[in-house]
Amino acid sequence: MIRRLCLLFTKELCNGDPLVVLDQAIDGGVDCVQLREKEMNSRELFEWGKQVQALCKTRGVPLVVNDNVEVTMALGAAGVHLGQEDMHVEDARKLLGNDFLIGLSTHTLEEADDAFEFGADYAGFGPIFASSTRGNEQGLGPEHLAATLAIARLPILAIGGIQPENCWMIPEQAGIATSSGICSADNPMKAAKALLNRESCATP
Repeated sequence: MIRRLCLLFTKELCNGDPLVVLDQAIDGGVDCVQLREKEMNSRELFEWGKQVQALCKTRGVPLVVNDNVEVTMALGAAGVHLGQEDMHVEDARKLLGNDFLIGLSTHTLEEADDAFEFGADYAGFGPIFASSTRGNEQGLGPEHLAATLAIARLPILAIGGIQPENCWMIPEQAGIATSSGICSADNPMKAAKALLNRESCATP
């Protein structure tokens, strides 16, 4: 699985009605959605996720749930995305089987290689740039992403501080994952199109 543009969908970051923002983002070319709601408990995540999943299904876009294997299964989502401190990929695979996607957040070349060994379907790699939404004051830089892509044995999604004005620095071999770059944009469709096409766009 390699997606060109994954939206890390967070309700509070949306500049307007979240479901309208999501619909416009898909209009702009978002081809994967990760439901990323760190402050919600499992019940809240499931209830909100039902609305997001319904829209994603209507639009034919896979939904991945951040961190929560149980909600992933309950929603019938396409998969789960795990962090380094979350459930181990191998344990998640035992619960989910092979019909669900499993992604893993990675921050070093070694972690990206381990993701393949553990059986992940793809790796998120970053933060590429400084990212206030992820609490990172300094990014790894595009050169670290390029080095990882050179040895990667599974698809890579670049993550962290990626905006329409800097997306041109992301190599074409990597997909892009972003949250505020689309959710907080005045025009989510235009921002998504710029990110998808790796176009410099100072005012999305």
